[in-house]
Amino acid sequence: MNRVAAATALAVILALGGCKPPPKASSDVPPQQAAPLIPRAALFGNPERAQARISPKGDYIAFLAPKDGYLNVFVMKTGDDVATAKPVTTDTKRGIRRFMWAENGAQILFLQDNGGDENWRLYAVDVTTGEVKDLTPMTGVQAQMIGASSREPDAVLVGLNNRDPRWHDVYKIDTRTGKRALVQRNTEQFASFFADQDNIIRLATKALPNGAVEVWAFNGEGGWRKTSEIPFEDSQTTEPIAFEADGKSYLMFDSTNRDKAALVRVDAATGAKTVLGESPKADVSDVWLDPKTLTPEAFGAEYLKLEWSALTEEAKADLDFLKANLKGEASVVSRTDDDAKWIVVEDGPTTPSASYVYDRTAKTLTRLFDSRPALAGAPLTPMIPLEIPARDGLTLVSYLTLPPGADADGNGRPETPQPMVLVVHGGPWARDSYGLNATHQWLANRGYAVLSVNFRGSTGFGKAFINAGNKEWAGKMHDDLLDAVQWAVKEKVAPADKVAIYGGSYGGYATLVGLTFTPTTFSCGVSIVGPSNLETLFTSIPSYWESFKTQFFNRVGDPRTPEGRKLLAERSPLTKAGEIQRPLLVGQGANDPRVKQAESDQIVTAMQEKKIPVTYVLYPDEGHGFQRPQNRTSFNAITESFLAKCLGGRVEPIGADFQGSSLQVKDGADLIPGVKEALAALAPPAAPPAATPAAATAGAAPAATPAKAP
Repeated sequence: MNRVAAATALAVILALGGCKPPPKASSDVPPQQAAPLIPRAALFGNPERAQARISPKGDYIAFLAPKDGYLNVFVMKTGDDVATAKPVTTDTKRGIRRFMWAENGAQILFLQDNGGDENWRLYAVDVTTGEVKDLTPMTGVQAQMIGASSREPDAVLVGLNNRDPRWHDVYKIDTRTGKRALVQRNTEQFASFFADQDNIIRLATKALPNGAVEVWAFNGEGGWRKTSEIPFEDSQTTEPIAFEADGKSYLMFDSTNRDKAALVRVDAATGAKTVLGESPKADVSDVWLDPKTLTPEAFGAEYLKLEWSALTEEAKADLDFLKANLKGEASVVSRTDDDAKWIVVEDGPTTPSASYVYDRTAKTLTRLFDSRPALAGAPLTPMIPLEIPARDGLTLVSYLTLPPGADADGNGRPETPQPMVLVVHGGPWARDSYGLNATHQWLANRGYAVLSVNFRGSTGFGKAFINAGNKEWAGKMHDDLLDAVQWAVKEKVAPADKVAIYGGSYGGYATLVGLTFTPTTFSCGVSIVGPSNLETLFTSIPSYWESFKTQFFNRVGDPRTPEGRKLLAERSPLTKAGEIQRPLLVGQGANDPRVKQAESDQIVTAMQEKKIPVTYVLYPDEGHGFQRPQNRTSFNAITESFLAKCLGGRVEPIGADFQGSSLQVKDGADLIPGVKEALAALAPPAAPPAATPAAATAGAAPAATPAKAP
């Protein structure tokens, strides 16, 4: 649960083709105009290295790095130079996003889907021989990691929905042979399972029609008994974490009978609870566990920033050492079985991400690598934590990043109002956090103030704050965003007529709401995989979301009832598409299983029918968001030109940023400067005129291009 913020990189001065170049630095040039541009490819392309993980015995370190342009797993001996690392995977489609060491220390496990469809397969690769095994070789089936233990190092517990796409049965898989054995047939329709350190399933959770969650215990004889019920209002802030090694107790984040989730130990036999750690201002959301005993050593709670509290003297010494020796925030991301060596990642708003080996005995930090070494010298700017009041008295924890040089006196406000981009997080049951944020740094570097707001419904601030967002999509949740914009105008952070809204998933929905429900508030909007019709969204959710779809219905609106359908229609941007007055850019992945392509198609079609201009970009090989770096970079190139036309910020030319991307601009290529020309540059050269009719029909069909104009 440790978090490593996204990174940014090195800069050059460039300008949009055909536009006046940015002025050279001089005493009369605004500081943000004098700062060099940070290239998009450096911000959003592949990192040079990332996700370092140390093997259980500490003899190897693995990490992700590009191989032929795609992220793959590299392995090196601990203590060697990173340049000696060798690739052990050869992905050439989407790159590997997440991996882990097998408990045997001889294999790497990783998950991969097909074009963003989220039907994850689990693979194991031998780090010595390079042999790859597909452990879940089934089409259209999703694998979920459930458990692994050093007591059974060649085994993993995996959930598979091959029997019923709605529910995952539990299998034990031998990672060396691929042999699979059924452990738990999920006829009880459990939402999640928890195993002890003997790889025995001990707990399960079940969603109820009223949104509550039951906790069930396995009795060891093939039967289950209900042990407790988590009320609906606690269902987002209460969950089991892990069994401790003796099997007599398990740990939970628990908000029952309190507002903020605490770290709690539960006696497995009696259900008695002991509070181990809590915070008065935020939910406990992170915990350090001893690798062998799984005893908690420290816990983290995040209000404005993530703050750690030690539960043992040893953990206190570690926290003190890391704080004294690192400039940025420290995250512990990997540990050896004997807990002697850790992988620690350091980052912060202006501190590029760096990975270290921490020797706890010798109390030494050895720098492994910087994720984006080109970032050195880039004009990164601070992130300012804020508390913004909502109109009804709630406090909205928010984060502001200003353009380079805009805050000359360091008071957290620009000397003159800046055009602003309101960046809305997805979820919505998630949160924005303090740290190095690529989107913030990119937009601030282009000359915009950037504001992110933890509107009601966001996680981390207690259950009352989450539940204040129930049935408030396009209601009070949107009011919170409007209140934050008004705060920025009042504080002279931004002029009222120069504010854009931008976001993905729920943030994409919020963008569509902003342009339909409040059509003159925002200057323009960027919606990435944003739902436009809440009824079709909820009637087309993935089958494997069956266990928690009731949560959606209770918190947003129930499409199974007339009242719910009425509410969903009222809160759907599609119903107000004719109200749109400001420019809109829509991005969508064709394989998105969560927010299907139809959600973007609907709003674009409605705008086309009413002759309202819109730009629509589709990626046929993407799902819920843009994973391939070529696709990310291409969409950000379009976004940058779009925002510059809307708000007047600086632009790096599109150049070759469409190369290798699968983008299809379905509509509105001519509305954004440089897009039509960049697409034309990808088209194959025209064939010479045919000498005779026979010659004209004899040639092969032209090759398909990776991008096309409408």
